[in-house]
Amino acid sequence: MAAPGLFEQARGLTREQRNAFLAAWLGWAMDAFDYFLVVFVVSDIAKEFGESTTTVAFLATATLIARPIGALGFGIWADKKGRRIPLMVDVLFYSAMEVLSGFAPTFTVLIVLRFLFGLGMGGEWGLGASLALEKIPPEKRGFWSGLLQQGYPVGYLLATLANFAVTPYLGWRWLFVLGAIPALIAFLIRTRVGESEAWERTQERVQLTQVGPGQVFLQPKVLRRFLYLIVLMTLFNFMSHGTQDYVPTFLKQDFHAGTGTVTLIAIIYNVGAILGGAYFGALSERVGRRRTAAFCAILGIPVAFLFAYSTVLGLVTLGAFLLQIVVQGGWGVVPAHLTELSPDEVRGFYPGVTYQLGNAFAAFVLPIQTSLADSHGGSFALAAVIVPVLILTAVVLLIGPEAKGKVFGAREEQTVR
Repeated sequence: MAAPGLFEQARGLTREQRNAFLAAWLGWAMDAFDYFLVVFVVSDIAKEFGESTTTVAFLATATLIARPIGALGFGIWADKKGRRIPLMVDVLFYSAMEVLSGFAPTFTVLIVLRFLFGLGMGGEWGLGASLALEKIPPEKRGFWSGLLQQGYPVGYLLATLANFAVTPYLGWRWLFVLGAIPALIAFLIRTRVGESEAWERTQERVQLTQVGPGQVFLQPKVLRRFLYLIVLMTLFNFMSHGTQDYVPTFLKQDFHAGTGTVTLIAIIYNVGAILGGAYFGALSERVGRRRTAAFCAILGIPVAFLFAYSTVLGLVTLGAFLLQIVVQGGWGVVPAHLTELSPDEVRGFYPGVTYQLGNAFAAFVLPIQTSLADSHGGSFALAAVIVPVLILTAVVLLIGPEAKGKVFGAREEQTVR
């Protein structure tokens, strides 16, 4: 299937639009970088604090649970006061929590800091995606949505490289200290980005109609869609974390792979993720967000068996590469899909909260897979989560709504055909 207009979607942005996108992309990449640092050093943290790896895996759970709370708080602020200032406060907050994580004296303190970091991580995605995609022209939204979401695997890739370069020499704590530096670069870029014009137009409409965010959110159609998107994002997050979080441990335990091998394989499958997100994001401008993502989920089913049950490391690597192409290809439509399905008045918190509530409900993926691996082996732990989730994701996508090309901030809802 061709992705027509790929280059047309990719070019022609103004400096303001590029800066808004770059800040959102970099902020999201650094969020992922900071989150996945824990995945790579579970064993190191367990050894230092005298905890089991299953217990330490709950560090990831604490972060995921906090994210919807952060998305709600920062999102409500952004719907009332604009996107720009809440985003800058948010990046400074989670950068501080990241640095402090490196100095945690006890495991309990580390859990608290990772929870607080999750608050900031929850605020970043929804607000960053809203500001960036509100500035991107509707007909170019597909490609830039795909590219924006691939900040996540880029962050994963950078975490892989940082773990390889830093942990053996300086220990796991320095990973968290150094992790705040790129996030502060995102802050500097964001200072050069103006307020969302779509938000400003929406505020003018709110003043005229006297219908505010709370009244819009309580409309039955908006509430039903909100619940639907939570279910959809739960499945997407099970799909994403189920194919990523346990993989380094799986490679080490089932294939006795060393740090260098795990690093190389992670680089390979994250390259697949980046390619898949950009391609399928652009493709969604032709065939729609729902059908593109559902197609990716269906393609992933046979690939998941190749990945989970291959006995040769080369085939496992190929399976991981192909699986991330389709998993992150499906994810590539998510920023555009969620922002397009969000009413103008609540776009600050609506996409972010649905996304992060999905994350919270998927927060136990890593402990579940770790537990399944202990009792049934790593291959079963991967397949038992991935395959059912791929099937359910395709079904839920195909029965849901579509709003491709919606014009943000218009006086009446408009779509570009």
